[in-house]
Amino acid sequence: MKKTYKIDVDCAACADKMEVAASKTPGVKEASVNFMTLKMKLEFEEDADPDTVIKEVLKNCKKVESDCEIFFD
Repeated sequence: MKKTYKIDVDCAACADKMEVAASKTPGVKEASVNFMTLKMKLEFEEDADPDTVIKEVLKNCKKVESDCEIFFD
């Protein structure tokens, strides 16, 4: 399953950090962050629950960029 989320991040380097953190999150098959459009595209593993995984993605992204935000509600 693929989903796109709106994000809030201050710079392109921070967006790159978010992409790496998201891609390392269990349940995420592939992650892509576009700073220009402020969008994060995630492809989830087949057995993953997107609602649970996106919360972990946000936690992992906040570890590398504390003031970032992912809008998933």
